[in-house]
Amino acid sequence: MFKPFAILCLGAALSAASASAQLSPSTGSQSDLSSRGPVAYVYVASYPGNEEPNVIAGYSASSNGALTPIPGSPFRRNIRPMAVNGRFLMGTNAMNNHPKIYTLQIGPGGALTYVTSTPCVQMGNQCLAAFNLFFDRTGSDLYVMELNDSDQTNTASFSVDKSSGSLNYLGDAITGTLPNDSAGTSFIGDNEYAYLASQDGCMYYSIDGSQREASGLLDLINTQFNLPTPPPGVGLYYPDWAVTDHANHVAIIEQPANPPGCASGPLQLAVYTADASGNLNTKSTYKDMPATLIQNPNDMKMSPSGRLLAVGGQQGLQIFHFNGANPIRHYTNLITKDPISQLFWDNDNHLYAITYGVGGGKLLVFTITPTTHQMAPGSPHAIRGPQYIAVQPLTH
Repeated sequence: MFKPFAILCLGAALSAASASAQLSPSTGSQSDLSSRGPVAYVYVASYPGNEEPNVIAGYSASSNGALTPIPGSPFRRNIRPMAVNGRFLMGTNAMNNHPKIYTLQIGPGGALTYVTSTPCVQMGNQCLAAFNLFFDRTGSDLYVMELNDSDQTNTASFSVDKSSGSLNYLGDAITGTLPNDSAGTSFIGDNEYAYLASQDGCMYYSIDGSQREASGLLDLINTQFNLPTPPPGVGLYYPDWAVTDHANHVAIIEQPANPPGCASGPLQLAVYTADASGNLNTKSTYKDMPATLIQNPNDMKMSPSGRLLAVGGQQGLQIFHFNGANPIRHYTNLITKDPISQLFWDNDNHLYAITYGVGGGKLLVFTITPTTHQMAPGSPHAIRGPQYIAVQPLTH
């Protein structure tokens, strides 16, 4: 379902004293860091309140998931959605008269330094907002979903200069009309095809497939797909979220529907397989799709191993076993009931999640394997007004 952007007032630059007062430091300490150093840098774009500009809280994560604030954090850069590619953090101010894409360099220890900015680009239309930044799997190209004055979304493609972080505009592809602006686009393992699933009130739905050209330009393609077999009394399933593994499989949240409205029943999880042309096929049915306790999802992320699937939303956070084209399997119940807005994994079995809250919010860290799950030391961490999170893994 399309969700309107929250319009935040922007004031004068935040003073260092004010910034430090807005964010509660992690209970972790430098002694928590293992001898091999941090395993990830964690960045949270947060709104301090009082019409102040956003800041970015940065943390180093140790091998056990304990967090230590990065020196210089919070960084006074007014951005919201973010993406990282190992060397740079890209972010936008999302809603503005003239949105820009900012390039920040990730320095030693995770400190962020402003490098440059690039205007939000649209072909023939005014760019009203920029959101949902994501890289290809190599980090060579950046893609930005942009809302234009015709209520359409375009995906703008940029190549990234590996040395300077500057962006070279490659072109736009129209994605759709009134999308789920919080849903993300995800590449399968071949780094050629990417997918986005969205539905609007059980009246309209789509699974949008895109193909990445040799130049890096991402083009919308006519993706063919089927729908899972519904139970008796349900007309069909509406796809609502999509995330890929490192092979050619796509997990999709399915909403039971009797158009023009939703049907009763929990959301369920289907698995699709992409063919060589980018088309999707599922053998999932209502009988083998696990139900999720998350009825109002805000994010879904696949672990780097492709063995775990995390679903977060208003009701909390739940984890499932993922096994390629085989049916997804139930793993945990809700491991937190805090309302989750966004999730990210690192490469060391840690899952990072932020909760809602302008006045108060949380950054939660979990250590999760296919057999065990627990909260990391020091978690949850209090943070003022968390909005977006980006995680830069430091191990492979």
